[in-house]
Amino acid sequence: MELVLTAIYEEVPESDGGGYVAYAAELPGAITEGDTLEDARGNLRDAIEELLKTMPAVQIVSGNSDDERKPAGRYSTEQMAIELPLARLTATR
Repeated sequence: MELVLTAIYEEVPESDGGGYVAYAAELPGAITEGDTLEDARGNLRDAIEELLKTMPAVQIVSGNSDDERKPAGRYSTEQMAIELPLARLTATR
């Protein structure tokens, strides 16, 4: 089964060290960084895969909440697909 998450990449200003912060909107705890967008993308994929390995089951929460965190400054989003055994996934709304 393929799990599709929303990856969010926030550009860090040069005055704060530069680079990118990356996290998965639907999977709390999946957060990382990278010097470039490509580094952040690869690091996020690795972080998600490692986080999922530690969980007995994965619960994905619908991202339609009004109190969602809104990135400040420059950012981009994309859908990221992760292969996941069906037995490890439960969905809630």
